[in-house]
Amino acid sequence: MKHLKSLFFSAFLGASFFITAQNNAYWQQHVDYTMDVEMDVETFRYTGTQKLVYTNNSPDELSRVFYHLYYNAFQPGSEMDIRLQNIKDPDKRMMEDDKSRIASLSETEIGYLHAKSLTQDGQPVTFTEEGTILVVDLAKPIPSGGKTTLEMRFEGQVPEQIRRSGRNSREGVALSMSQWYPKLSEYDFEGWHPNPYIAREFHGVWGDFDVKLTLDKDYTVGGTGYLQNPQEIGHGYEANDTKVKTKGKTLTWHFKAPNVHDFMWAADPDYIHDVYEMVDGPTLHFLYKNDPEIIENWKKLQPKTAEAMAFYSKNIGEYPYDQYSVIQGGDGGMEYAMSTLITGGRNFGGLVGVMAHEMAHSWFQHILATNESEHEWMDEGFTSFISSLCMNEIMDRNKENPFQGSYRGYFALVNSGLEMPQTTHADRYTTNFAYSVAAYSKGSIFLSQLGYIIGQDKLMETIHKYFEDFKFKHPVPNDIKRTAEKVSGMELNWYLTDWAQTTNTIDYGIKSVEADGENTKVTMERIGEMPMPLDILVVGKDGTQKTYYVPLRMMYGEKDNPYPNLERTVLEDWPWAYPTYEFSLDMPLDNVKAIMIDPSQLMADVDGENNVYQAEEE
Repeated sequence: MKHLKSLFFSAFLGASFFITAQNNAYWQQHVDYTMDVEMDVETFRYTGTQKLVYTNNSPDELSRVFYHLYYNAFQPGSEMDIRLQNIKDPDKRMMEDDKSRIASLSETEIGYLHAKSLTQDGQPVTFTEEGTILVVDLAKPIPSGGKTTLEMRFEGQVPEQIRRSGRNSREGVALSMSQWYPKLSEYDFEGWHPNPYIAREFHGVWGDFDVKLTLDKDYTVGGTGYLQNPQEIGHGYEANDTKVKTKGKTLTWHFKAPNVHDFMWAADPDYIHDVYEMVDGPTLHFLYKNDPEIIENWKKLQPKTAEAMAFYSKNIGEYPYDQYSVIQGGDGGMEYAMSTLITGGRNFGGLVGVMAHEMAHSWFQHILATNESEHEWMDEGFTSFISSLCMNEIMDRNKENPFQGSYRGYFALVNSGLEMPQTTHADRYTTNFAYSVAAYSKGSIFLSQLGYIIGQDKLMETIHKYFEDFKFKHPVPNDIKRTAEKVSGMELNWYLTDWAQTTNTIDYGIKSVEADGENTKVTMERIGEMPMPLDILVVGKDGTQKTYYVPLRMMYGEKDNPYPNLERTVLEDWPWAYPTYEFSLDMPLDNVKAIMIDPSQLMADVDGENNVYQAEEE
């Protein structure tokens, strides 16, 4: 009964989207999936039926739709295979002996997903399979505000575990079933998003899933959704102190998932299934291999998972579902609705780290759900930011700057000459290195550096407001920028433009420090093209410490003093076009011990050598 509030919430939310669209010019599509699937665990082939009710909340009439058929990527000669063979730094998980693992798959090892029949409101439709995309010409257009029902028979084969999804992983997990079903493509204010599956992340339509999975009764299943028939299934889902008797060779698992944009499941005959009840939070499920080498770490992981869930709910916003599952599977770590797949053969710190990162995606990808093909840094980067804070707390790391790794990665990218703007489509980066740093490191710095600009308290307030205002709405970069502007009272278009849309770098330096009578004249210079406000720490030889704050004129605002224990002087604004800036210290030169730009080290200045003035030793 616990999850009924989520089902009600989903129904209310789905019904309210069209009203919202009418009142506020915002709209998004809605889907309801009903699927019945049979899996042969010997051949790894499956068949299924799918009934999809599609609500067109857009202002447009739609004459065709697109489905994703992700498993078709795992075939020799696919776009994923060819890209893997041609990119300079291919993903090592997908290579063997410096060759693409996809290229060597046999007919029984490849993945595929095919539509066998498809109707619209009972009428046959024309459809064409083009790689990982199914193009469907509708029998009749769907009017704005209208609904249609699409019914499909489909068949698939689970590929050898190569990327994210598959069978027989290197850790021995039988089935990691992500991207396994025909998934309707997103249509939004930008139009359709039928991105072929080449390497990167996903974009989806929110809806309700009703899924029945029939497979060998010895397999334990976990993933997205609430199990509807636990007393028929057992496997650790049944009520305490009860026994479940099963007949036949198979079980049919019935799951419902309200208001999600994806559905993942995993299955293995050797899973241990633990249930961990939080005092104030969702029920946590853990499914992992019965391997003596990992069991202790997976037991210790469970209270840490509860701590992470509490941390994110406090610092981002309340988790809206009643369940979350951490499941051993996949090829590393990958987030899905209400769940994650992670590899389990790690040391304890690594296991907690991958859990914390993937769980944080539940907020930034599965509740906010930015289009990761176009704005991957808003998910991966924001997830990296908040999970760094989380790990710093729940693992008692007590780092003064928990984001140092992100800054190191970004500086390495800048120095490599391979950087591309964050506006680059996720599949179009020249190297995986450039993509990874742009998405994870530079995306994380967007927030940590935003805290430097507007203040740490305003940053956390921004994250809360962003979540509350844009959950279940697929936000775009302008949305986080506008939220920060509303919270801080500053103008921040310059920040979003330079950081995300260019490869301009930040480089400020102390050009000269000279005597000026009883005072000291300091001349600063802007060397990089990207503007920033400056915090400057001045240390006197007498032990005094004072900060000076140089606002950037185009911010049209000032942050509060980040160092309340130190005296601060707010100086005149620095207009970006001026390459130099002078100000005066009310102390003689011979009393100046050191001057430092940005003592917090949160400004991503690419040359720290010119940020410090040190008086010569006497």
